[in-house]
Amino acid sequence: MNGSERCGESAALSSHRQALREHLVGVGFAASGAAAGVRLLVEFDGWLAAEAIAASDVTEEVIDGFVAARRASGRSGPATRRGLDSIVGYLRGVGVIPAASVLSGDAVAELVAAYGEYMRVQRRLAPITVHNTSGVVRRFLAGREDKADLRTLDVAEVHRVVLGVADRVSPGATRAFVGALRPFLRFLFATGRLSHDLSGAVPSVAGSRLASLPKAADPAAVHVLLDSCDRTTAAGRRDYAILVLLSRMGLRAAEVAAMRLEDIDWRVGQVLVRGKGGRLEQLPLPGDAGAAVADYLRHGRPRSASRAVFLRVQPPVAAMTPNAVLFVPRTRSARLGLPVIGAHRLRHSAATAMLGAGASLREVGQVLRHRDDVTTSIYAKVDRETLDLVVRVWPEPAR
Repeated sequence: MNGSERCGESAALSSHRQALREHLVGVGFAASGAAAGVRLLVEFDGWLAAEAIAASDVTEEVIDGFVAARRASGRSGPATRRGLDSIVGYLRGVGVIPAASVLSGDAVAELVAAYGEYMRVQRRLAPITVHNTSGVVRRFLAGREDKADLRTLDVAEVHRVVLGVADRVSPGATRAFVGALRPFLRFLFATGRLSHDLSGAVPSVAGSRLASLPKAADPAAVHVLLDSCDRTTAAGRRDYAILVLLSRMGLRAAEVAAMRLEDIDWRVGQVLVRGKGGRLEQLPLPGDAGAAVADYLRHGRPRSASRAVFLRVQPPVAAMTPNAVLFVPRTRSARLGLPVIGAHRLRHSAATAMLGAGASLREVGQVLRHRDDVTTSIYAKVDRETLDLVVRVWPEPAR
C-alpha cells in the first residue's frame, strides 16, 4: 500500500465525528467532554495521515506512538491511553480499526490472553485475580530472552527467575509471584505448550500465612473514614455505601463490584454475594448497610442501563471495576493522612468486630464465606480474652 492510499484510508476516521459525539454523550459524557473527544479523534486522524499509517494498521504500539508524540510536542492537556479508551473502543466497535484481540501477532500477548481466558472460564477466578495474575505472567514472559518460545524453558531458568524476584521484593510479594507462576506452568503443560510439568520446580517461599496477626484497621480510623464521605454528593453517598459493605459485612472488593440491582431482596433483607469461583451465597443485609445502599440508589446513582449497583461517577457511566472499589478506602485514607486502609483490611476489621461482639469462629467463617475452618483460624489469635483462658503460666525455676 502506498503513502497516498494510506492517507486516504486514515482520513476516514474524521467522518465518524458526529457518530462519536453521539456515542460519547450516550455513555455519559457532558457536551464539552464529547466535543473534546471529537477534537482528539480529528487530531489522531491527522497524525495517522502524517505518519502514513492506515486505519487498518493501527495497533497498540501505534496508539502509544501517538500519545508519546503528542506529549513530546508540548500540547496542553496531553492525551493519555486512558483518555483515548472511549475513542479507541468506539472505532473498534464499528470496525474502523482492528479489534484488540487481533491487533498484534506478538506471541507473548497471545499466550497471556489465552491464559486469561482459561482463568476466567475454567477456573472461574475473579476479574481482579485474572488481571493481577496476567500481569505476573506477562512480566515473566517478557523478561525471557526467548520471549514466548517455551522450548528453552527449564528448571534452571525457573529457579533463576524466582530468585531474581526474591532479591528485589519482599517475601510477601515473592509469594504472590510464585503463587501466580506455578499454575501458569501447569497450564502450559496441560495445553501441550510444554513437554514437561515445571510447576514442581518453583521453589517455595519461607514463612506461613498464619504466622502474623490479621491487620485490621483501627475502629477509630474506620469511623473517621466513614465520616469523611460527604453524603450530600453522589460520590460521597456511593463511597459511604461501599465502605459500609466492606467494613460491616466483610465483602471483598470484587464482590462489591459484582453486585447487581436484582441481587438485593429488600423485603427479606438479604443480598446475593457473587463470590470466588462463581459461588453464589445469600447473606443477611444489616440495616445500616441496607440504608446506605438505598440512599445511594435513590439519590446518588446516575441513570444507566447497567444493572450494576455501583457505577462510576465520571463519564462514561459504567460499572465500577474491582480495582476501582479497592481504591475507595485507599484513596480516602491517604487524603485523611491515615495509614493506608485497603479493602482487605476492612474485611479483617469486620471479622474482629464480630469476634468482639461474641461471635464464634465458625460464625465468622460463615459470614466471610471461608471454604474451611483453617482459613478462619487466623482470627483466633486476635481473640485475646479467650486465649488468656488457655495460656499456662511459665513455671519459674526453683531458687
